[in-house]
Amino acid sequence: MHWEFTLQFFNPLNRQSVPAQLNFLANRFRVRFNPLVLNQQTLGRPANFSGVGLHSGNRVSMAILPAPANSGVRFRRVDLEGKPEIEARVENVSETNRSTTLAKGNVKIHTVEHVLAALAGFGIDNAIVELDSNEPPIADGSSREFSKIIQAAGVVPQAEKREAFTPTEPIEMESGETLMTLFPSDTFKITCTSAGKGGRFTQFYSTEITPKTWEQELSHARTFCFFEEIELLIKNNLIKGGGLENAIVIRDDAVLTTEPLRYPEEFVRHKMLDIVGDLSLVGRPIRGHLIAVKPGHATNCEFAKLIVAQMNKPRRAAQTFGPPPVEPKNDAERTALLQKLQGSAELDVEQVMQILPHRYPFLLLDGVSKVEGNKVTAFKNVTINEPYFQGHFPGHPIMPGVLQLEAIAQTAGILMLRRVENLGQIAYFIAAEEVKWRKPVLPGDVLIIEVEMTKVRGKLGKARGVCKVDDEIVSEAEITFMIRSESE
Repeated sequence: MHWEFTLQFFNPLNRQSVPAQLNFLANRFRVRFNPLVLNQQTLGRPANFSGVGLHSGNRVSMAILPAPANSGVRFRRVDLEGKPEIEARVENVSETNRSTTLAKGNVKIHTVEHVLAALAGFGIDNAIVELDSNEPPIADGSSREFSKIIQAAGVVPQAEKREAFTPTEPIEMESGETLMTLFPSDTFKITCTSAGKGGRFTQFYSTEITPKTWEQELSHARTFCFFEEIELLIKNNLIKGGGLENAIVIRDDAVLTTEPLRYPEEFVRHKMLDIVGDLSLVGRPIRGHLIAVKPGHATNCEFAKLIVAQMNKPRRAAQTFGPPPVEPKNDAERTALLQKLQGSAELDVEQVMQILPHRYPFLLLDGVSKVEGNKVTAFKNVTINEPYFQGHFPGHPIMPGVLQLEAIAQTAGILMLRRVENLGQIAYFIAAEEVKWRKPVLPGDVLIIEVEMTKVRGKLGKARGVCKVDDEIVSEAEITFMIRSESE
């Protein structure tokens, strides 16, 4: 006969700092300690690591830096002009083929999941990950080395409160052979089953995610692949930095590795490691019990979008049933709003929606990366979830050329509608000339829209725009539009 009960206490660092007498109680009376972290956390000092990228094979130096509260986790490319940053949010996911890639404009960072998992595993809310290449180092194929440098740097609390997310109702997703369900819970727990084709190496594991269980039970699990997949990966220009020193290869019933398996269920535990990293892209800690069957990066990120959708429901409901936003009443208020929007050359999608009246499914910009005088550069992450791909065309999805033209018009509207006198009005697209479509735009492409205003006379504007993918022009046009109020 035994008793089990939970003793909660505030621990701003991690469970490893629990006093020895509490550990004695845990061992003697089977007390389950549950850390109650109330405040946001960051690193105590910078943490550094160097190596090669798994898929790119590039040498890379990485530094994980402390960051202010409420700033979240972001990646910074110090090798590029302007040191552009990409927020670790699911809306910035652009590719999920064998890893998770983040993109913003034409800047990409591949294979972010192992670093994100280490940060999330230790409960770090705010950090900047600096890289001098397009991919973090793969290390030994797990998160072990990242966990070591984070532990050495220390985890420190911040003054601002942490807001965890608990689902109000179960969130479910089924995609092919993958099943994922998140149930409300007081803690974050993952129960996972993984298997290869034909049920090969089927494994099961379940654990609550805390700093201690993360470090001991998941962080050491290495990435793996089946031997028959290697040729395809190489053909797809992947795993240039891969080898048995940073991955496990399964060939028939044999496991090829430079050392014995670190866990009896190392494969499923690595799947859980990936889940921790991918789901951290929701931007908040999760309190729920996740049950996953045969997960992967693509389904992890799609499930993260479902979590974000439920997370945003209360806000959307408030917007739906609350009073309409107050419009600026005078020039001073209009100027203040414009100064807020123009404080940075970059605009995220929320700021874009403060300028443009367009909304889903016809908002064709995900953000603005640069505004310089009469020139503007915007971007659109083209995903397979775009509604027009259902009919254009089934089995051969291509972004319609007319929507690329509309994206040019919306980008031009940014320049006109940022003016104080035009705030709150609509840019009507009235003509297009010299329209050319050169190459198809496919799911997974990042559409870069560059527009230069060539003429402005009163309420009329004329602009030239081009759409690019990987620096190649895919479409171009000259457009004319008119600024009018909604009542005209």
